[in-house]
Amino acid sequence: MAGAIGLGLSLGFIALLVVGTYSAAAGLAGGAGGGGAVALAKGAVPAKYQRLVQEWGNLCPAINPALLAAQLYQESGWDPDIVSPAQAQGIAQFIPGTWAAHGVDGDKDGDRDVWDPEDAIPSAATYDCKLAGYVDDVPGDQTKNMLAAYNAGAYAVIKYGGVPPYPETQNYVKVITTLQQSFARPVGRVEPSRQAASAIYYAQQKLGTKYLWGGNGTPEQQGRFDCSGLTQAAYRSVGIELPRVANDQYNAGEHPSRDELMPGDLVFFSDDLTNSRAIRHVGLYVGGGYMINAPYTGAVIRFDKIDTPDYFGATRVTEDGAKSLPTDLPTERNSGG
Repeated sequence: MAGAIGLGLSLGFIALLVVGTYSAAAGLAGGAGGGGAVALAKGAVPAKYQRLVQEWGNLCPAINPALLAAQLYQESGWDPDIVSPAQAQGIAQFIPGTWAAHGVDGDKDGDRDVWDPEDAIPSAATYDCKLAGYVDDVPGDQTKNMLAAYNAGAYAVIKYGGVPPYPETQNYVKVITTLQQSFARPVGRVEPSRQAASAIYYAQQKLGTKYLWGGNGTPEQQGRFDCSGLTQAAYRSVGIELPRVANDQYNAGEHPSRDELMPGDLVFFSDDLTNSRAIRHVGLYVGGGYMINAPYTGAVIRFDKIDTPDYFGATRVTEDGAKSLPTDLPTERNSGG
C-alpha cells in the first residue's frame, strides 16, 4: 500500500477524526430502514452466483436474495464441492434424502445435480418456499417461521405456534436473519458502532510493530500480526470475536459506502472486486481516508491511505454480526493478508 504517513501522526489527530466523524453521524443512527425489493451488497455474493441468488431469492414472500445468500454462505461458504461430516452435499448442503425429495432442475438441462449451483441454488429457494407454505397459517413472522421449519421441521413450528423453544433453532433463526444484513445493500445510513474507538485505540498501540504472516500477536510471535490478525485482536479487545481471515471478517456487519465510512470500520482490498471471497487484505479505518493496517512482510503496522484501485469495500462490525458467522468454512489461501 502506498501513501504511509508515518508513525509521527499524533494521537490527537486520530481523536479529532473519531470525534468529528461521530459528531457528523450523530443524527444517522436510526437511518437504516426502508422497503421495497432487497438488492445485494456489492461483491458480497460471488459474481458467478449473483444472478441465481437475485432471481431465486424473490421466489416467494418469505425469502429475499440477501436471506438466501446468508443461508448459502452459512452452509457452504459458496463452495460447490463441499461435503459435510453428515454427508450434506454441495453449495446448498442438501443431504441425499432431502435432495431426492426437493431437488429441482433449475437450469432445465434434463437432470437434477446437487453439485451444480444452477440446480442447487434454485432448489434451496424452492425448498424454503415449500417450508413457508407448510407453516403459512402459523402466527408470527413468516420468514422466522420458515427458518425454524428448516431447522426443526414444520411440525415443531405448528405445534408451538411459531419458533419453537429449542435453543439450536432459536439461534439458527437469529444467525440467518442477522447474517442477511451483511448481504443486503443498505437502505439509508448504517448505524454507527460505539465500540469502534476502543478498537482503534488498541491498534494504535501496535504502530511500528513488524508484520508477520499468520501473526496473532502472541508472545511467541513477539507480539507481531498480519492484517487480519490485527483487526481480529483489535475487536477482541472490545469483546467482539471476529473470524481469523479477512474474507470472513467482511461478513461481520453491514457495508457502508465509501462516503459513509466511520472510524472503526473494517476496510477491505481485493484483486477481484466482484467477489468477497477473493479479499486478500483488511485494515481498520481511522478517518480522513486513512487506515491502520499490517501491510506486508518487511513492513510495520502503520497508517496507509485506503483509496487505491484494489479498494473493495467496508464493514461496520457488530457483535451480533460477528456471532452470526460460521466457524468452519473452507479458507482461501489469499484471505489472511
